[in-house]
Amino acid sequence: MVIRIKRTYESPTEDDGHRILVDRLWPRGISKEKAKIDFWPKELAPSTELRHWYGHDPEKWSEFKSRYFAELDANPELIKKLLGYIRKGTVTFVYSSKEQDLNNAVALREYIESRIP
Repeated sequence: MVIRIKRTYESPTEDDGHRILVDRLWPRGISKEKAKIDFWPKELAPSTELRHWYGHDPEKWSEFKSRYFAELDANPELIKKLLGYIRKGTVTFVYSSKEQDLNNAVALREYIESRIP
């Protein structure tokens, strides 16, 4: 199992495996052809309310993850579908935030890795 993380604005590569967009909104200025997204589960993204509350404030990171994980826990069928992609091989969580270290793709990878033996 390999979960990579890549910004939407970085070019897709062969070693990305399945590219999964983990944002609720389609990234600005990127065509579907250029993005090469294989799966876009909008419901896996943080809720609009949570995203606005967080605002990429580093001091809120721990609480953001806690709230986000609770939202993910409430959607077991979608998590199951995501795990299906992950079990097939390499996946890349694609995100559009300018924040590279404290974003929902990083949090989602942590969530998934903590639930796979």
